[in-house]
Amino acid sequence: MYVITGGRSGPSTSVRLDLVTLVVAKGPPRPEMQPEQASILRMCQSPLSVAEIAAYVGLPVSVVTVLVGDLMAAQRVHVRPPIPAAQLPDLALIEAVIDGLQKL
Repeated sequence: MYVITGGRSGPSTSVRLDLVTLVVAKGPPRPEMQPEQASILRMCQSPLSVAEIAAYVGLPVSVVTVLVGDLMAAQRVHVRPPIPAAQLPDLALIEAVIDGLQKL
């Protein structure tokens, strides 16, 4: 793991990456990239959480956060926190709308 992260224990960016941070690739991997970074870019064509990436590549979350941080610094990925539950539509309201539409 030391070689993969270059001896670092944390990401090279100031953005906080946690288990549910979503990662999306901005493009395909480049030939000069580490194999682990290339794997992350290939699998993140659609959003994946840091925890999912770690599970798929078989690396500890701490190593994946370093790799994703490097990809962020190189502007190869876009990251964002998941949508908070408070911003999701109210399920009761959606059900009421569906019930109303079915009665029409």
